[in-house]
Amino acid sequence: MKFLYLVGCNLRRKKLRTILTLLSILIAFLLYGFLCAVKEALNAGVSIAGADRLVVRHKVSLIQLLPVSYKDRIALIPGVDAVEHQTWFGGIYQDPKNFFAQMPVEPEPFLDMFPEFVISAEAKERWLKTRTGAIVGRKLAERFKWKVGDRVPIQATIWTQKGGETTWEFDIVGIYDAGKKGVDTTQMFFRYDYFDEARAFGEGQVGWYGVRVKDPARAAEVARKIDEEFANSPAETKAEPEGAFVQAFAKQVGDIGTIMVYILSAVFFTILLVAGNTMAQAVRERTEELGVLKAIGFTNAQVLSFVLAESCFISGIGGLSGLGFAWLLIAAGDPTNGALPVFYFPTGNLIVGLILVVVLGLVTGIVPALQAMRLQIADALRRT
Repeated sequence: MKFLYLVGCNLRRKKLRTILTLLSILIAFLLYGFLCAVKEALNAGVSIAGADRLVVRHKVSLIQLLPVSYKDRIALIPGVDAVEHQTWFGGIYQDPKNFFAQMPVEPEPFLDMFPEFVISAEAKERWLKTRTGAIVGRKLAERFKWKVGDRVPIQATIWTQKGGETTWEFDIVGIYDAGKKGVDTTQMFFRYDYFDEARAFGEGQVGWYGVRVKDPARAAEVARKIDEEFANSPAETKAEPEGAFVQAFAKQVGDIGTIMVYILSAVFFTILLVAGNTMAQAVRERTEELGVLKAIGFTNAQVLSFVLAESCFISGIGGLSGLGFAWLLIAAGDPTNGALPVFYFPTGNLIVGLILVVVLGLVTGIVPALQAMRLQIADALRRT
C-alpha cells in the first residue's frame, strides 16, 4: 500500500500514454468476454449434457434416418432406462434469416428425458390434447412476441406435406423455461404423430434417438450393445455420449474453441507489447528518480516491487474494467435479438480472465522491474 502514492504520481506523469494503454487493455478484455459468451452460445448443450444420456444416430451420417421401430428394440437392451426420438425439421418462419431449431417429438418421453425443459402441468396437458400443438422456448417466444394460443406457420425446406403443401401450422400450447443455466430456450418442439402422418415421405423414420442409461458408469458398455444390436442391418447405428454429439453438431460451423484461441492470442500478444513498451519507457524516464530512491535507503527488492506494482495496477484497472463492461453488456441481452440459444459470461471464463489480468501485469512489468532492481546508484545519478 505504501507504493500507491508513488504509483499514482507516475501514472499521472504521462496521462495520455496511461489512458491509451488502459483503453487498449480494456478493449482486449472486453473482446475476451464477448468471445467467451459467443463460444458458449455455439456450444450450447455441451456443458449441460447429461452423463447418463446417449445419442443414437445413423452410422453413416446424421442426415440418414433410422426406423422408428428401433425404439422398442433399444428399450429392451440391458442397462437402458428410457428412450425418445427427435427429427430435424429445418423450417423457416416468415424469412430465411429467422432461423431456429424445430423438432417433432413424442411429448411424454421427451419431457421425461429432458427435465431441464420446464413447462407447467397445464401446458403439458394441452400439448397432449392438441394434435397440432407445439411448445417453444422462452427466449424464442420473446424474440417473435409469441404467446400461448398463437397459430404459427412454418415454411418447410425439407419436409413437405402430402399433396405438396409446404406450409405447416402449429398451435403454441406452452412455453418452456430453462431448468438450469445454459439450457437452450430458442427451440420449438411439436408432436411426432402429427408430423409423421402429414409428411409426404419418410413415414416411420426418425432422425436420432436419445437414450438414458440406468448407470452412467456403464454408458460406454450400453452404447456398444446398442451398436451391436443393429450391426449388419440396413441402418446401422452409432451410439455416443450426448455431450460428444452436441459438440460434433456445433463443430459443423467450425472449431469455435480453436478460432477463439487464435484471435485472443493475437490480441493479447499485441497488448503485451503495448503494455510492456509503456512500462519500459516509464522506467527509462525515471532512471534518476530510481537512483535517488536507492540512495535514500530503498532496497533492490522494494524497487522491484514498486515497478511491478505499477505494472499490475495498470493491468488491473484496464483488465477489470474490460471484464466488468463485458459482463454488463452481456447481461443486458443477446445482441443478435435471440438468434443465439444462450448468451452469458461463463463463471469459469470470468475466473480465467481474472488470472489473465494478473499474468499480464506480471509479464509486462518483470523485465523493466529487473532492470530497475539491477540499476547502480552511481550510474543512475550520473545521468542527472
